[in-house]
Amino acid sequence: MTNLNQILSIFFFAIITSCFAQEIKFNNPLAEKRADPWVYKTEDGTYFLIATVPEYDKIVIRKAKTINGLKTATEKVVWTKHKSGNMSHHIWAPELHKIDGTWYIYFAASKAEDEWNIRMWVLSNDAKDPMDGTWTEAGQIKTQHDSFSLDATVFNHKGKNYMIWAQNVSDKDHSTSLVLSEMKNPTTLIGSEVVLTSPDFSWERQKYNVNEGPAVIKKNGKIFVSYSASATNHKYCLGLLWIDESDNILDAKNWHKSPGSVFYTNADVKRYGPGHNSFTTSEDGKTDIMIYHARDYKEIQGHELSDPNRATRARVLQWTNDGFPDFMQFEAD
Repeated sequence: MTNLNQILSIFFFAIITSCFAQEIKFNNPLAEKRADPWVYKTEDGTYFLIATVPEYDKIVIRKAKTINGLKTATEKVVWTKHKSGNMSHHIWAPELHKIDGTWYIYFAASKAEDEWNIRMWVLSNDAKDPMDGTWTEAGQIKTQHDSFSLDATVFNHKGKNYMIWAQNVSDKDHSTSLVLSEMKNPTTLIGSEVVLTSPDFSWERQKYNVNEGPAVIKKNGKIFVSYSASATNHKYCLGLLWIDESDNILDAKNWHKSPGSVFYTNADVKRYGPGHNSFTTSEDGKTDIMIYHARDYKEIQGHELSDPNRATRARVLQWTNDGFPDFMQFEAD
């Protein structure tokens, strides 16, 4: 009888969550040709969307009062790449954050003369609205190991700010790992730099050995970090890290890692290579929402980074009875 009750419980939970997922509908894609999407929701309920453009040459922002409103919102170019030198090529994965009343954009960029010399950079803006005012170049995020680095994200834990980013920490290969460090201020890291995960599993090593695109969500007494793995074609997918909020987050042994991908290509719903996500909440603040990019086709002509059609999408993020995120792999958006 116990097994029967468990089966019935799982069955009814699946029905309830499936119905709940249908309560909120999104006009996907929210933004065509916008990859690595990051949505920031302000205290007054305004949503800002910032993402990678396929030309890799500028940073754009759009805003709306609803998530669906981002689809038709006017987009503004807030910064353009340099002609040469630092920040002149591969302008990738911008993220918008507000820290102590100031806006910051963290992004990756390389040099036109050395296109894979990618590092992390920062812009700042004191305006009330990040689409107003002047964005000032605030410098490079310098790490202890000066190497290929990108995809910085920032979160607060117990009154301190931390950064997680992707970096090549091995001199032996071109892989990227996720690294965590405390921040002295919004542009400076301090203390130890802890490797949280490296591409160990086969699903993280498809064409390229990659862990990148971290995104943080705190819930149910835990800190969860989703991240992207493998090449940016149909093999791109999400993995998951987690830690109890009470544990020392700078001790790598306290972190746990999913042995399998938690969100990946589903041809049945035309979702190929989903990844590089961010998290926000619904307009009423009661429902967690995942923003991510994917293509609606598998076959890519040429190199995947030259294909412009990664589009920004939104979907409800469910939670299991055990308090873990359920990415609803088999559900359409």
